Amino acid sequence: MALFGKGVHPKGHKARTSGAEIGVCPAPRAAYVPLSQHIGAPAVPVVEAGERVLRGQLLAKKAEGLSANVYSPIAGTVKGVVGHIAGGGKKVGHILVESDGTDESVSLSPLPEITPESVLARVEEAGIVGMGGAGFPTAAKLNVSGRADILVVNGAECEPYITCDERIMLEYADELLQGVRRCMLACGAKSAVIGIEKNKPEAIALLSAKCGEGISVRALRTRYPQGAEKQLIYGCTGRVVPEGKLPVDAGVVVVNVHTALSVYRAVDLNIPCYERVMTISGGAAKKPGNFWVKNGTPLRELAALCEADENCARIVSGGPMMGEPVFSLKVCTTKTSSSLLFLDEGECESKVASVCIGCGRCVQACPMGLSPTFIEEALFRKDYAEAKRYGAPSCISCGCCSYVCPAKRFLAQSVKLAKKIIRERNI
Repeated sequence: MALFGKGVHPKGHKARTSGAEIGVCPAPRAAYVPLSQHIGAPAVPVVEAGERVLRGQLLAKKAEGLSANVYSPIAGTVKGVVGHIAGGGKKVGHILVESDGTDESVSLSPLPEITPESVLARVEEAGIVGMGGAGFPTAAKLNVSGRADILVVNGAECEPYITCDERIMLEYADELLQGVRRCMLACGAKSAVIGIEKNKPEAIALLSAKCGEGISVRALRTRYPQGAEKQLIYGCTGRVVPEGKLPVDAGVVVVNVHTALSVYRAVDLNIPCYERVMTISGGAAKKPGNFWVKNGTPLRELAALCEADENCARIVSGGPMMGEPVFSLKVCTTKTSSSLLFLDEGECESKVASVCIGCGRCVQACPMGLSPTFIEEALFRKDYAEAKRYGAPSCISCGCCSYVCPAKRFLAQSVKLAKKIIRERNI
């Protein structure tokens, strides 16, 4: 087993939900379905105000280029395209659907035959994106024209608190493995490796017993960010993705376990992507758990489901390392919403940022071998060329630098901003 260098060992905080079987969150009374739940251009609406839609009906068609279809998570009446607050704080286009309480549904047409071409077309039609958080349209990722010989399936789930992928591996093992086979067929991979951290022994044992020919399970050392793409590829295959290159340049395609399950649901059950499994946890949630949640569900309804304190110390969408703070529970879930955390005072860092003491811990922890403190200094001087020389574009936003910084500086945010500016200015 190849081990990536550096990284950190944050407390797992997974015990509260790792044994919680996946439940079902009630469908929202009104779903605010974002037109953009993916990397690329927002989808283009194909429904009008006043139109009745069914669960699983197409609401918006993928735009030209990189984009993804969007489907209705409930049956009801379309109220129109509205500006609704999203995770980034801006109002963006959402299709508002008010439930009529019937839950009538429609499915995709069954595939007449299973071929690489038909699977790719179905994945695109179903609107499947990377459900580990990145949101890259899966059809585009799988369409590599035979340039990859290995499919790596990300079951590491290295972020603290989050356990939805672990529960999928335990409760939907057969369906997941069928989805892996469908992904292998689509991308032309001859073999697949499912990478799982050793802190999930039940999932490792179950999938190892079931995986069959061409698919193997790799038990990975528990270290954050083991689930980051390049670190995962190295841990599962020993291959190194060159700087500035994509996994396919190393002969690899990577998908998340939830993405593979969604591929199975689309290809074999004809179900498009309009819901996902989420973990809801944290010390301020009285009834934490894992739940199937319809896309477009207001976060306030998830808080009510788990009897969470809305006035807790901090609410985070995603994991505590890479997630984003939630400033309004009016924000709604998307295809990439892996978790919602309600953290109490004991789970939050209260220290105020101070001057860098030059300890070098951020450099020692960075899994990409960067110098976060030097990048931050270059950012403050607006010397973006120097920030690039120190490797800002290679940052994977894992947050290890901020985690280990004794001065509690916002290093991860600074490097992320430098990376954004470098990209936008094409430096």
